[in-house]
Amino acid sequence: MYASRETATAYVIAALEAKGTATRYDFDVPAIVAASHAAARSWDFQSIEGGTFWRIAARFLK
Repeated sequence: MYASRETATAYVIAALEAKGTATRYDFDVPAIVAASHAAARSWDFQSIEGGTFWRIAARFLK
């Protein structure tokens, strides 16, 4: 469970970098965290469907 902004941020960074094709520096991570938090209504981003998370992330590609 991701119970804070810090753990949610770590989750987002891990998801973005998991495939090895991008890094956290390619995205506006704080904006992704804020939008994901609004979508999930919680810091537990695992409740967001994968497609929804990636649509959010794509909006904040630098």
